[in-house]
Amino acid sequence: MAVEPASSGCPVDHAKLEPAKCPVDHTTSAKSEPAKCPIDHTANAKPEAATCPVDHTSSLKAFLPNAPSVNPSNNMPLVPEQTPTDTSHLSTHRTISSIPRAARYESAGPSECPALDSQTDNWVYPSEQMFYNAMKRKNWSPHESDMKTVVPIHNVVNEMCWARILEWEQMHENKCGGPRLLRFEGKIKNVTPKARLRSFVGYQLPFDRHDWTVDRCGKPVRYVIDFYQGKTDPKNPNAPSFFLDVRPALTVEGAWDRTRRFFGF
Repeated sequence: MAVEPASSGCPVDHAKLEPAKCPVDHTTSAKSEPAKCPIDHTANAKPEAATCPVDHTSSLKAFLPNAPSVNPSNNMPLVPEQTPTDTSHLSTHRTISSIPRAARYESAGPSECPALDSQTDNWVYPSEQMFYNAMKRKNWSPHESDMKTVVPIHNVVNEMCWARILEWEQMHENKCGGPRLLRFEGKIKNVTPKARLRSFVGYQLPFDRHDWTVDRCGKPVRYVIDFYQGKTDPKNPNAPSFFLDVRPALTVEGAWDRTRRFFGF
């Protein structure tokens, strides 16, 4: 019995096959969220400014609870130091100077002569207690018993300085009520060129130097003051003697004033 062979053909039914496609379903990834950094940066968008972790404002009081508040511009106490430091009690009385204070006065330099007081238009000298405390703070070795002599001498010398400045100021017309002290600085370590030249020919160096700035109708004018030990008075050899070299600072105007005085015009 003869068997009819089946028609030849591919054993796979291609009619039922789906067209070829990528095995990954891109339809779901098309709607996925855009790629982003795994770290959430929004929490750091407005960080606080970097600050030192140590509170320096309270560190001084932490170690020195009784330390006075200090003016950073001149390293001087904001409140006058009148507290007695030793067994004896020095006077806290302050003498008012004859030196008028400029309305726009500035902080003094490393000096307390004269001192600042808000109750008067003139500068006020430090008391014995203030003077003693200032010397202690500057690592000097003061004796309380000397303050009754040192403070009055200090005040007289400053009055002499102001009198010499007024002599120079007479060369200028002033319609503002006269010059007023604007600022003063102690510059003991800064020897002036004039003092240095004098020392080369045998004169002693000054024991102190101040720079005083006066307000001349709103214009600041600086004066240089060298303090020298004066000649001894034969009639009173124990009396203190001082020589003050007061002159305008060596600016163009200051040089002209010196020239005018030297030649007398």
